[in-house]
Order: sequence, then structure tokens, then C-alpha cells
Amino acid sequence: MKFTHDVIVIGGGAAGLTAAGGCALFGLKVALIEGHKMGGECLNNGCVPSKAIITAAKRAAEARTETLHGVTLAAPKVEWSGVHKHIHDAIAHIAPHDSEETFEEMGCEVIRDWARIAGKHSVEVGGKTLTAPRIVVATGSKPFVPPIPGLDTVPYLTNENLFDLTEQPGHLLIIGGGVIGMEMAQSFCRLGSEVTVIEPANPMGRDDQDNVQVVIDTMKAEGVTFVKGKADSVSGKAGAIEIAVDNGETIKGTHVLVAVGRKANTSGFGLEELGVEMARNGIKVDARRRTSIKSIYAIGDCRDGPRLTHVSGYEGSNVALEIVTGLPTKVNWKALPWCTFTEPEVAQIGMTEAEAREKLGDKVTVITEGFDHNERAIAEDATKGQMKVILKGKKVIGASIVGKNAGELLLPFSQMITGKSGTFDMGSAIISYPTRSEITKAAAFSAWEPTVFGSLPKKYAAFVAKVRRTFA
Repeated sequence: MKFTHDVIVIGGGAAGLTAAGGCALFGLKVALIEGHKMGGECLNNGCVPSKAIITAAKRAAEARTETLHGVTLAAPKVEWSGVHKHIHDAIAHIAPHDSEETFEEMGCEVIRDWARIAGKHSVEVGGKTLTAPRIVVATGSKPFVPPIPGLDTVPYLTNENLFDLTEQPGHLLIIGGGVIGMEMAQSFCRLGSEVTVIEPANPMGRDDQDNVQVVIDTMKAEGVTFVKGKADSVSGKAGAIEIAVDNGETIKGTHVLVAVGRKANTSGFGLEELGVEMARNGIKVDARRRTSIKSIYAIGDCRDGPRLTHVSGYEGSNVALEIVTGLPTKVNWKALPWCTFTEPEVAQIGMTEAEAREKLGDKVTVITEGFDHNERAIAEDATKGQMKVILKGKKVIGASIVGKNAGELLLPFSQMITGKSGTFDMGSAIISYPTRSEITKAAAFSAWEPTVFGSLPKKYAAFVAKVRRTFA
């Protein structure tokens, strides 16, 4: 069969851009198709705008404590137009990295239109049929909107339109206590909105709950209200919305944000007609990210599995490498990191304590180091939080961190979990003083402390001392 391309990539988000750019840089003929915005979810209504609003909110929070460390600041004055501008300036500044022009320069043929997969080697787009030995589906995900009675009768927000608000909410009701819900709850509260989070289970349920509690306590102290329960119904109109909760409460607010998770974006691309097998929440794939039709890959949020921007990039790189070399590549989630960018941040890599104990029982050891013993944290008056290192023997299988810039401390644990380094190496490393990263060395050394200062080393040290005294 004569092909028009070596690979066709559908989707211009993190996963698709990585796969397409990687293949193109190796000289393959690549068609990159995007029917909406280049950069996908992360750039346009995910990671970038959310971190921009978090930054604005942090600025306001700092000024609300008017006198601290002998320095007095003026009380903050929030101008929503300025916050809105900062968010969209950040998007505009990063957009060229993901632009059509950038990927054309790499060698991709970029097609701005909607695609439909017509066969295991063919894609229809813009009235043309493209063909390739390999097709990569990277169509992303969209907010899951639960079937709450009355929700469709009020103007509700999701992350897709939240950052386009031109007026600040008076009272933001958030349905869902996951990553998006918690980050936005703290941000809007710090910027001056009243905020209520409605969540039937534990907020940030996949994270270490001891660490999550530190964040919840912080947010409550800042003014966020948490309601434990399920939203049963929604009523009202723009600016006057009511949510009835199954615990009997009725919560009133001006705006409602739905943040209960993501749904794979798989409809309308010809996948169903082609017979591509689906899983619980997305396209079913094997460890190599191949679908039930082996010439078609699915990467990023559209397939069933973890939904994180760095996961999308990782899968895009893997698939590009497999297509270019012809050698199989498999994903490995053993050292999967993630971070929720509240203040303090909550960061995780590998197993949580609860997961490890459920799987391994008493084979698990947990070392806990508090930032209240870290001298940089003390100097900065930012001692809130802790690090938990999860060990099987002396091997790290997970780490859970809550504290200032917790996400920045995950990298060494990636090396330790994957066997590229170890607790002994980290415990004996030279670390710049004073830094928050010293807590990692302290935790790693704790794994060896009973051995290093055990009875046998003490006997040996005593013997050496005796010899020296005798022959000095």
C-alpha cells in the first residue's frame, strides 16, 4: 500500500505534540491534525491558566498578613481585570511553543480541521484521505458533568470557561474536591470570593490523607468552607444559584464550578464505527499504548489511565520512539509523580503509605521528616508540612510530601524508585546548605541510621580506638 505519510497524529495537545514533533525531528513524514486550539487542554484551560491564577492569589494572600517578619505591607486590592489579563498573558506567552508554525518548522504537516479515522491506516480530514502505517490518537479529555437534576438549567462553570470570567464571583460553589476543585477553591478565596467546596468523600482522595489534612486545615483557616455530601439538585439563575446537598443542607452562591473529574474525548472520530475497544473511561490500550487495532495508538487523556500533562508527554515520547525505531516501548508507572499546587503543595510519587500497607503489610517502613526540623524552612518561617518516605527494606517505593514547593522535591525519588540511585547514595550526598532539599537527605539517611550506628559498627569503632590508644 502506498502511504501519504509515515504517521498521522490526531490531537495537538501535550501527547500529540510530543509524538508528532519527535517523529518529525527524526525525519519522518508526519501529519498533525488539530480541530480546535493548538496546545490542547494544558495550555488553554488547564495547567497554564490555573497556575497563573494561583500565582495572583498567592500575591493577595501574602499581603493579607499585613505585618510579618518586621515588614508591613498594604492590604491587597484585587482588580479582576488585572487577574484576567495575567492569566491570558501567560497563555499567550507560552502559546508559540505549541503553535502551528513551530511544528511546521520541525517538519510536520499541520492540518487545522476535524479528523475521522476511516480505516486502520486511513484518516479523513478536510475532504482528503490521508494514509499511514501508524495512526496516533491524542484527542484528550473534557470535563465530566454529572447528571445532577437542574444543573443544565443554570449557567455552570468548568475549567473550560472558568478562566474567561470577566467578573469575580461573589460566592463560588465548587462541586468536587479533587485537584481542580481544591486549587481553585483556595485561589478564589484568596482573591476575595466566598468559596464553598461540596464533596461526598475525602478531598484529594488519591493522596496521603495525613498530608491532605494539612491543606484542608490551611484552607479552612483562610476562609474556605467544606461541606461533606453529594449535590442532589441545582436550582436558581445567574447570580443566585442554590445547591441541595444530600446531608440536608442548601447552599446558596453566585456561581457554580463543576470539578468532579474528566471524561475521555473519544466520540466523533470514527473509533466506534471502526470497532476500537473501549475501557471504563477511555480507549483501551496495552502497555505499548496500542489499541485493539494494533496500527492505531492512543495516548494521553483519551485512553483509560492516568490523566496528567507529564504523563501525556511521556507517552508521546514512548510512541514516537517505537514508531521511529520499530522497537517496542512500554509505560512504567512505578515512579509516577503528581502534585496539587495548593499552598502548601501536596506531592506524590510511587505508592502512598496506605497503598503500600494494603499491598505489602508489615514489610513496609515509613520514615517521616517534618519541615519544622529543616533549617531553611525555619529561616523562611515556612515549616508547615512533612515528608513521608515509603520503604520496602531500604528500597524506596513511594514518597508523599506536603509543604512549600513540595513538587520540586520529587525528582530524587524518581531515581531511587527506578533503581538509578538509592537511599545510601542520597543519604551520603553533599547538599547545598541551607535548602529545603536537605529534608530528602535526612529521610534517606534515616533508612540507614540503625545500620550505620548499630552494634557491629560500634564494636569496630571501639576496636580501632583501642588500637590507636595502644600504638599512639
